[in-house]
Parts: sequence; structure tokens; C-alpha cells
Amino acid sequence: MISPSIKNNLANILTISRLILLPVLIILFFLEAQWGALAAWLALLVYIIAAITDFYDGYVARKLDQITPFGTFLDPISDKIFVSTMLILLVAFDRITGLWLFLPIAIFAREFLISGLREFLGPKDVKVPVTFLAKWKTATQMLSLGFLIIGPYAPYALEIGLIFLSIATLLTIITGFSYYVAAKIYLHDENNIDEPKENS
Repeated sequence: MISPSIKNNLANILTISRLILLPVLIILFFLEAQWGALAAWLALLVYIIAAITDFYDGYVARKLDQITPFGTFLDPISDKIFVSTMLILLVAFDRITGLWLFLPIAIFAREFLISGLREFLGPKDVKVPVTFLAKWKTATQMLSLGFLIIGPYAPYALEIGLIFLSIATLLTIITGFSYYVAAKIYLHDENNIDEPKENS
């Protein structure tokens, strides 16, 4: 049975469709050995569709008043799963190699740190807002991944993708530090330390 939070909710359907497209992208990467450039261009097409859902799910939710707890929970998680999977694929299929590996490592480190920060601040009812710069980071990151998908099959696509990924990584570090600054007062206040929970 389809959950009421999903059924008849276009915003949540768009969010879930982004995750459904991930296996298609993975398969297309593995088909590259047999299909060559065709697989890469098909992967780019699927990626663009997924990126469009990333832009429109939030817009649709606000426009149609379809903001739900389920969507609020799933949207940022689906974004992280999608981007993380794409970065792993691009590393595995030699789009990102050598010293450029620092870029996805920095992005992963930032996401882990911010997730931990949000978990730490959650019980204190402190929210860390998404900044305008963070939205630029996301846009630059998504653009870079598109170029890297077709990197070996289009002139200068790989170089352009790595440049955009470098910019996205720089913005990732800057926004991550800005989140830390916003939460620093709570991190260094010993009165805000919660008792550790026992593992069950």
C-alpha cells in the first residue's frame, strides 16, 4: 500500500524518483565498456532528469502546499545519497583520479561533519539554515557531475567538470565553516552537554 504522505503528493514523488533513477545510472556506467559513448550520453540524460527533480521537488512542495514531514526528512537525504553515489561512480570509472581525489574526500568529510552538527543541535531545538551560498554550492556541484559523466567523450568536458568540482568543493568548505561558526556557541558551552545515551 502506498503511504498517504507519498500518494497524490507530486513533491514527494519527485524526490523518490531521484532515488529510483540511481540504479539506472549505475547500470549505464557499467554498460560503458560495451556501449561506449552511448552509455555515457544516456547516463547524462538520466542524470539531467534526476537533477531537474532535485530543483522542482522543493518548488512544487512550496507552490502546491505539499510540504510534509516525510518530504522534509527525505529530500536532503536523497540529495546526499544521489551526490555521494555519483561521486563514487566517477571515482570508480576514472573520471576523478590522482590528486583530484581530494575533492570528493573533502565533500564527504563536510557532509559527515554537518550531519553530525545537525544531530548535535537537533535536541537543543537549534536549526542551521541553508544559506544562499550553499545553494550555489549545490548548483555548481550538480553542473560539475554532468560534465564529468561525459568526460571521456566530449572535448574538454573532463577538465571543465573538474574545475566546477573544485569550485563546488571550495564553496563546500566555506559553507561548512559558516555552519560551524553559527553553532560554535553551543559547541563550546559546557552547560549544553547532554548526558551520553547507553547503547541498547
